[in-house]
Amino acid sequence: MTDHVLALPDVDLAYDLRGPAPAESSHRPLLMIGQPMTAEGFAALASYFPDRTVITYDPRGLGRSVRKDGRSDNSPTVQAEDVHALISALGVGPVDLFASSGGAVTALALVTAHPGDIATLVAHEPPILSVLPDADAAARGQAQVRDAYQAKGSFAGMAAFIAYTSW
Repeated sequence: MTDHVLALPDVDLAYDLRGPAPAESSHRPLLMIGQPMTAEGFAALASYFPDRTVITYDPRGLGRSVRKDGRSDNSPTVQAEDVHALISALGVGPVDLFASSGGAVTALALVTAHPGDIATLVAHEPPILSVLPDADAAARGQAQVRDAYQAKGSFAGMAAFIAYTSW
């Protein structure tokens, strides 16, 4: 595995390449993204694809990706532009994309804005609350998780998230 940084105007985006170089692989690159999961969360899954290039990254403001804009919000459209910039900088599109949780929401925004970047998308469990029959209650729970992250940090936020998803 090799780690890299893509310097963008608002963020230094950290990413990893696993497996063969894109030019040496007989398969399209496989990009794996999550939110709030970072690249390290995909290490075990990536190991199952030794014959292809696997790209993982730390989303803006998480892990090794340092924001320069002073913000703490995470917009799927901004995150999608980060992924587009990464695919473009590497010159590897279209990619196969596995995206989980908030990363799946980012991937849906990416395929909407830049459909040519993706050959195949697996959007795993995107938290799109508005389609749920109890959407209002789900939105209140999501707000409580966000508030815990902002007020007390990532450990409190994760505890609130686990309680929320267990409900």
